[in-house]
Amino acid sequence: MSTSTEPGAGPLAGPAFDPARPYRCSPSVALRPEPFGALVYHFGTRKLSFLKTPQLLATVKGLAEHPDVHTALVAAGVDEAQRPAYLRALAGLAAGGTIEERT
Repeated sequence: MSTSTEPGAGPLAGPAFDPARPYRCSPSVALRPEPFGALVYHFGTRKLSFLKTPQLLATVKGLAEHPDVHTALVAAGVDEAQRPAYLRALAGLAAGGTIEERT
């Protein structure tokens, strides 16, 4: 089953995704690398999802090592023209609890 969530939608939405802030992969998430990107399993929600490119996987894995999302995208080699699409994908991952803001 696949679900789609609009970041920031609905009355119970959490804080807005801010790519200028530091993030990390949630400790409740397991990533399994695959040729297309990765399978993502969230143990808290039991949700299975996909990272559709190896660069998105590299970005998610690298979030904890960088001061903000923009720096993680650069380090993963994401072209500037592709960054808006990656930011939308990361906002969706944040809304679903796959990634979370570091404090």
